[in-house]
Order: sequence, then C-alpha cells, then structure tokens
Amino acid sequence: MPGWSKREFMAGSLGAAAAGREAPAVPLAIAPGRFTPAVESLLGYRAPDWFRDAKFGIWAHWGPQAVPRQGDWYARFMYCPGHPHYAHHLKTYGHPSEAGYKDIIPLWTADKFDPEALMTRYAAAGARYFVSMGVHHDNFDLWRSKHHRWNAAAMGPKRDIVGAWRDAARRRGLRFGVSEHLGASYNWWYPSHLYDQFWPKLGVRYDGADPRYADLYHDNRDEPFLGPPDTWYTKNPAYHAHWYKRIRDLVDSYQPDLLYSDGGLPFGEVGRSLVAHLYNSSIARSGRLEAVYASKSLGSGEFHREWGVQDVERGVLKGIDPLPWQTDTSNGDWFENENDRYKTPAQVISMLADIVSKNGNLLLNVVLRADGSLPPQSVELLDALAAWMPVNGAAIYGTRPWKIHGEGPTEAAAGDFKESGDYVAQDIRFTTRGQRLYAITLAPPEGHVAVTSLAADNPHEPRRVRRVRLLGHEGTVAFRQTDRALVIDCPARLPSRHASAFEISFA
Repeated sequence: MPGWSKREFMAGSLGAAAAGREAPAVPLAIAPGRFTPAVESLLGYRAPDWFRDAKFGIWAHWGPQAVPRQGDWYARFMYCPGHPHYAHHLKTYGHPSEAGYKDIIPLWTADKFDPEALMTRYAAAGARYFVSMGVHHDNFDLWRSKHHRWNAAAMGPKRDIVGAWRDAARRRGLRFGVSEHLGASYNWWYPSHLYDQFWPKLGVRYDGADPRYADLYHDNRDEPFLGPPDTWYTKNPAYHAHWYKRIRDLVDSYQPDLLYSDGGLPFGEVGRSLVAHLYNSSIARSGRLEAVYASKSLGSGEFHREWGVQDVERGVLKGIDPLPWQTDTSNGDWFENENDRYKTPAQVISMLADIVSKNGNLLLNVVLRADGSLPPQSVELLDALAAWMPVNGAAIYGTRPWKIHGEGPTEAAAGDFKESGDYVAQDIRFTTRGQRLYAITLAPPEGHVAVTSLAADNPHEPRRVRRVRLLGHEGTVAFRQTDRALVIDCPARLPSRHASAFEISFA
C-alpha cells in the first residue's frame, strides 16, 4: 500500500460492476414522478440546457483533510505505515492509536472562510455553476446532517458549510451542486481498524477500532478496500440504506442542481432510487427536469452514459461525444498539499477549450487552505480567468461542437487520470454558436494563424469565409483562404495573455 494513489486504486476497473447490487430489504421512498429506479426509466434522461450551456464550474473539494497540508486521502493513509501520510501524522500529531483522524476534525476551524467573497471571485472568474463538497470518504458531512453527528455544523467549523456555499452561489445566479464520496467510505476506512505490525506499538489497535467512534470509522472488520473492481463499494445492505438516508437528506435539504458521485452509481437499486428521487424532485419544483447526476465509468457500481452525465476524473474523452459530459480536476492536489505542483493558468485555459470543443464541461477544484483562504497559486489562477473569460467567453458559453473538435500536433490522451501537458499555438479547438465558428488557439499565436481545416477546398465547411474577428480586438484582422489553410494575420498586441479566440463568419 505505501505510495499508492487514487489513480492506482481506481484505474483499470469498468463500470456496471456487480458489487453492491443487492436489492434493498424494503422499497425506498422516492418523490413521485416520471422516473423510477428501473434502468429503462432512467435511460429516458436528457441533460438540461443550463448544464450544456454553462461549460465551466468551480468545485470546493474541501474539508478536514486540508488541515495537515499533505494532499488527498490523508484520512486513509495516515493509518498505513510506510506511507508519507503515516510518517507525517506520527511526527506532527502522534500515533494513530492515540491521535487519530477524529482529532484532526476539531483543528478544521475554517476561521477565514468567507463564502460571499470567494463566490464573488468565482463568478468573476467565469464559473457558471459551483459544487460544494458534501461528504468525502472520511465520512464527515459538511452540512447540518439529520442522521450523522460527525458534521460541520456540530463540530470543526460549527457552520453549515454546504448551506453557506449554496446561498452565496444562488445570490450570484450560479447553479449549485454537491459531491458525495460516501458510497466508498465503508471499505475505504478499513485501515483505521488495524494496528502496527512492528515495535513499539505492535498489536496496539488504531482509534478506528474503538467502538465509541464506530459511527465515524464504520463498524467494518471484514471488507478491506484493496482496489477495483469489487471492493470500492461494500456489499453490506445495512450500509446501503444508511447511505441513502444521508444523501437523500443532502438532496432534500439543499435541492442541488447537480449531484456527483465519486465512482459509478452506488448500490444498484438503492442508488437508482436516489437518482430517480433527485430527478422527480427537480421536476416537482420547476415543472421541468433541471437536475444533473454525474458519475464515472471507473470504479465499482453501475454506469450508463444515458441516465446522467459521464464524469472523467483528471482526463478527457476522445473526440466529440454526442452526449454532454464533464471533466473534474483540480489546479493542485485535491486537498491542499504544501509540496504540490499547481497547474498554470495557461494549462487550465487550454484544457477548458479542449474539453468544450468535445461537448464537455470543466469542473475545476480551486484549492483552498484549511482556514478557507486561497493559496497564491489559486489567486493567480482566478485572476487570470477573470481577465480571460470576459474577452473570450463567447467562444465558450452556450456553444456546441463543430464537425471536428480541432487540429494541431498535440492531442490529449483519452481516459481518467491522463492529463496532458502543454499545448502550442498550432493546436486549435473549434466551437460553434449558430452560424458562427470559433477557432481557439491553445497558446498565444505569433504572426499568423493557419487553420488547415478551413482551407478553400476543405471537406468540413463548403462555405467561403466572409469575415474573421479576434475576440477582444477592436480593429479588423486580415485573412486569406488558400488551398492549404485559412491564414489569419494576428495584431502585434493580442487581447489575451493565453489562448486567443477567432470568430469566423461564412458567406
């Protein structure tokens, strides 16, 4: 286990695995309406226009695991001798038989958390939807939970974090979502029940084995999570019902426009009941289906591309997908990591354009410190987005894919956990709005741009180019359509520091 990452645990398994498919002991109550837990019923889903038009969302993947500043999955790996998180915990907080994750939670006070100020920055950076962490694998609810004492309103910050995020987002006209990682928590927490197999604490159990804290660490003695495909979700039907009760409380209390699960849909009919409830509740509120359920094709659980939105973690799909989809990624580690390498603004912007050209959305975690403040790298990114989006947003928001997604020497590898590196100016991505085509260079162009897909005899667009406009540039730009390319002359000074977007009209 030492050194294993989430990628190594989850990559390589396929959706629609059988794990956790047991039917619930009793039918679960769901809001009445058009959807039922039957697969055939959910296959009638269509993603709402708001999601297809939004293109860019910001996620606060945040919670007590930000406190140690060691990155993702701290709560699990602090119980795994040989892992750096274990060594850090031993040195900083003490042995996990005495000072466990339960003792990290009170240290998460979020004393600088200002959701209104942060949401103002996120909206200025161009986010059209915002997603709050609801509960991570650490089993700590960030809302005023009705069914779980380990929640942020009762301990730690002693604030309803989800509610504060929701109110701030909706005041700014942003759609609101929540993420749930609870499905995998039962097996994920298994190491907390173990003990060192060496002196001086040989055989002394970690605090997860203490029955006083079984509601945090779970009463799990026999289902270790060792990796995919069948150990991500427990087969314990009692936990399936517990998951449903908790996540339905989250959905009913905050009425999110989007619900994300970190994996495939958990627990068969139980999970399908939750999705049907989410959809029917949305229709009951507004008269139309406005809700989105996002899940993954990797990890255990069920997955059908048609019954929600496919989410790709730290990666993209290959080419244009006929159905809307979403990448989720972070500008750094999922929780703040003091040894981290952050994405540059140029990398994030080029990633956004590549994803949108393929009919996808980008959901970007912007790293927060444990106290609720932004590290310098997150400030730099938000400032860069706030400058780029107002100039180039017409090529992003409300667009649809063209006949091809792009051209150029650099192509992102398809699949989860396959984020690519830097692009060059010859890498161009296309989007459309009505009769207009947008060509986005994924790096600043110099001199001229040659769009080979718009050569005079190109097979993709028989119409001749009538006009070219550089978004953000007040003057005209010269162009010529040759047999090899549409050649556009760039002004000496570009309106954007990073990618540039050209609006192309046809005769």
